Amino acid sequence: MEQPAPDISAMTFEDALRALEDVVRRLESGDVPLDDSITLYERGEALRKHCQARLDAAQARIEKIVQGPDGQAAGVQPFDEAGR
Repeated sequence: MEQPAPDISAMTFEDALRALEDVVRRLESGDVPLDDSITLYERGEALRKHCQARLDAAQARIEKIVQGPDGQAAGVQPFDEAGR
């Protein structure tokens, strides 16, 4: 008998990504019965959403330090505006 799946909300990004990769591998194998495939797909979607939320939160925290003419930090700029 398989162990119950861990709670997704408590997973780190890396653990959730590994679990998502495992779900994809199992689904792609074609060896999973239809009802189990549907359950796996639902778990995979929840894992994907969790990974995306963790990535979005990380991106929001990343800031680029903007240096003034004297080389000192003059402020911060959100990461996604760095390339503009």
